[in-house]
Amino acid sequence: MARPQRNSTVIQMIVAMAVLMVPILLVVAFFTRTPEAPIQPIDYQPVARQAAAEASYPVLVPQNLPDGWVATRARWTAEGRPGLNGEPAAGDTWQLGMLTPGQIYIGLDQRDASQELFVQQVTRDGRPDGDSNVAGVAWQRYVSEDDRTRSLVLRGDAVTIVSGDLAYEALEAFASSLAPAQP
Repeated sequence: MARPQRNSTVIQMIVAMAVLMVPILLVVAFFTRTPEAPIQPIDYQPVARQAAAEASYPVLVPQNLPDGWVATRARWTAEGRPGLNGEPAAGDTWQLGMLTPGQIYIGLDQRDASQELFVQQVTRDGRPDGDSNVAGVAWQRYVSEDDRTRSLVLRGDAVTIVSGDLAYEALEAFASSLAPAQP
């Protein structure tokens, strides 16, 4: 009579555990994956027309962008009206968010009052980083503390801020496409 091998029980137990673990791991992987949120494109033109009709400054919008750009956010908040945080807006505020063809977000923000606080908020407490020349106009460069977000800031009757996690050259190209919206 053949004597059973000592390791055969251990090998059988390992095989049985593997057979049980494979389906468990597949179920866990299937139910714990986070699907990528679909991009919700919007038509920003109606909001831009309203902002242009009500604002005391020229509301800017991009013109003639290449194919692949998608607007994802457009918001006009008149001074004193509740903003995103529910607090009254410190000034007339226009906000437009777009995704580049490479799926990188660029924000366009304008406000006519509390400009310095607005610059601080939008640039993520950015520090000055030189100047950019956009179509003969000097914009001030800002970079966030973590060196990730760059912004171009133009001061006037309203402050205009173009920001994103891109090189200044890409922000300059976007800023050069800006023109006043028609009411």
